[in-house]
Amino acid sequence: MGLLDGIREVLGIRAETDAGRDADPEDLFGMSTAYVTMEADLGYEPVGMAALCFSEVDSTDFKNAVDDVHAILEAGKEETGTEAQAHVDSHGYSWFVLEDDDFEDLVTSLHFAADTFVEQGYGSRLLAALFGFQQDGNNVYWVYSFRRGAYYPFAPERGHERDSSAEFKLESNLDGELEIESDEQYWYPLWPDNIHEHPWD
Repeated sequence: MGLLDGIREVLGIRAETDAGRDADPEDLFGMSTAYVTMEADLGYEPVGMAALCFSEVDSTDFKNAVDDVHAILEAGKEETGTEAQAHVDSHGYSWFVLEDDDFEDLVTSLHFAADTFVEQGYGSRLLAALFGFQQDGNNVYWVYSFRRGAYYPFAPERGHERDSSAEFKLESNLDGELEIESDEQYWYPLWPDNIHEHPWD
């Protein structure tokens, strides 16, 4: 099984089959308080970026839905200052990448984007939302799996290794503030192409 197939299985088809509850873009608002704990209690500062990962459908209707998300994010930019870019990564997945120093604006904009897909009948194409944090030059992420309706921590290291101690510390400190995935087989790594890059780069 290749990396692309692994992402499809864990964040996609298998996760949908084994879903513990319906995913809800409202879950993203949990990060509005969780980031305070990350910074004040654990010393992780937001990197000022978040991202929405989805898989495309070759149809005019889906393209129109993506265009609507673009339009909503562009309209929101005037009010919040949140910059948004769209691109396809090296594995063929599509992303909306948001940048804003105001973390709550990131959460709100990401919610609007995800909710638009759901309202237009394409919630099943949503794979994950990622929120980035940093401590001493090391990046960690909270990943929200739409198919599982839950968050999990991801702390990548060089050589496609994970900092398990950091991940479990994040889990223990944020359990209760976030709906955390209890089955660790679904803590799927979204490896960046370069250790100094983000998974969405």
